[in-house]
Amino acid sequence: MLDVHAIPAFQDNYLWLLHRAGHAVVVDPGDAAPVNAALQTMHLKLAAILVTHHHADHIGGVAQLAEQHAARVYAPAREHYTFAHAAVKEGAQVRLPEIGLDLQVMELPGHTLGHVAYYGANMLFCGDTLFSAGCGRLFEGTPAQMLNSLQRLAALPAETVVYCTHEYTEHNLRFARSLEPDNATLERRQQDVASLRLLGLPSLPSSIGLELAINPFLRCDQPAIQSAAAALATQAPALQAIAPQQHADTVLATFTAIRALRNRY
Repeated sequence: MLDVHAIPAFQDNYLWLLHRAGHAVVVDPGDAAPVNAALQTMHLKLAAILVTHHHADHIGGVAQLAEQHAARVYAPAREHYTFAHAAVKEGAQVRLPEIGLDLQVMELPGHTLGHVAYYGANMLFCGDTLFSAGCGRLFEGTPAQMLNSLQRLAALPAETVVYCTHEYTEHNLRFARSLEPDNATLERRQQDVASLRLLGLPSLPSSIGLELAINPFLRCDQPAIQSAAAALATQAPALQAIAPQQHADTVLATFTAIRALRNRY
């Protein structure tokens, strides 16, 4: 049976370790040390490394792990890397026979222009594109690109398990509730996450179905989100130009406004 294990790293990163029958694959290993510790403790052999984007907290341990374990590396074709890797593009199949899994590559520009996710067997490893109740900052892409990427993820089956790479959930939920204070599912999720974090447990993974119910960045077509975004944006002089009522594309304007609001939250 395939198992997925969260390895905490840095202040709030999760490095996802997939393993079956003594073999393992790791996603976005920003630090080699905790991965090596987990491999040793769990008696696993590292077969492959999956990279979603080029930020240091996602690739810092790749070169060391690849060399130590002779592991294959898969990384986005539209980004530059100094370590040896197989470059993957939209629609490519990443075959991981050691753990009995094939994953499809999805190109998701927004957080970075070359960002990819890996999807298969009702699992999504989405890097910094989608968080629980949130989404990644736009370091390279445009709001339109990020919105399109998120809409692609929102169209995946509701039962898809979402493996995000940062523990931002509590802060994201507070922001989401500032937009939708009457969302009962959002309130329950906030309570559940508070209980998990109190025990020192991850709030992740999530699911597409849950995120469709609570994540404002997947709910920009909802009147409650649009109204809240419009009201808050018009209160901030720097955001008035992107207030939803100023634009024909209300969904994109709403996304743009709440992303800017979240940056300040």
